Amino acid sequence: MTLCDPLLSQRITSSLQGMSDPHSERDGHTPRDTAAPGAELWSGRATNRYQWLLATAGAACMALGIQLAVDSPWTSGIAPLLMSVVGCVAAGLLMLYGTLAFVHVAVRIEEDFLEVRCGHMGLPRRRILLEHVVDADFAPRVTPRHWGGWGYRWRPERGTAVVVRRGEGLVLSLGDGRKFTVTVDDAEAAVRVLRDRLSAGAGSVAGA
Repeated sequence: MTLCDPLLSQRITSSLQGMSDPHSERDGHTPRDTAAPGAELWSGRATNRYQWLLATAGAACMALGIQLAVDSPWTSGIAPLLMSVVGCVAAGLLMLYGTLAFVHVAVRIEEDFLEVRCGHMGLPRRRILLEHVVDADFAPRVTPRHWGGWGYRWRPERGTAVVVRRGEGLVLSLGDGRKFTVTVDDAEAAVRVLRDRLSAGAGSVAGA
């Protein structure tokens, strides 16, 4: 019995270690700290509540078109009345989509990409791979006047932008020479995160 005691003690000790360490050698892997793939590094958003006023105007245009279609006599002057109804409804729909789609914008940075989602449905949406980003800069003041209005904008000398309000924004310089700007709160923090990721990516490429 005494000859088996050391062996029995060793087995008990090994069992206790296996219970306390779920990442022990029983699964063939040693413990290590790794970030989960697809982990979110930073997120932010910007909101413009004044867009709801324009959405109300769009709803009013649609209501006017429906009222014209219901209350007006269709016995005479069908073409002008039809054009008025269609024009009011179309204008209302355009105003509703153009405002509700850009009431707010959400920006998310993960290890490999940056994603921008607009409105409650997340459309329009744009995803930019970080391997296509050369640099990230902080813009202290982005205004609709600089871009010709709200929403998803394009200017040949400036690139593309998502503008939902006046204020700070994030500017990405892409590898093809274009720029992408988005208005978002705490844009300076997003710039720091992106530059850290770009530096880490450049270091890994250089090490390879």
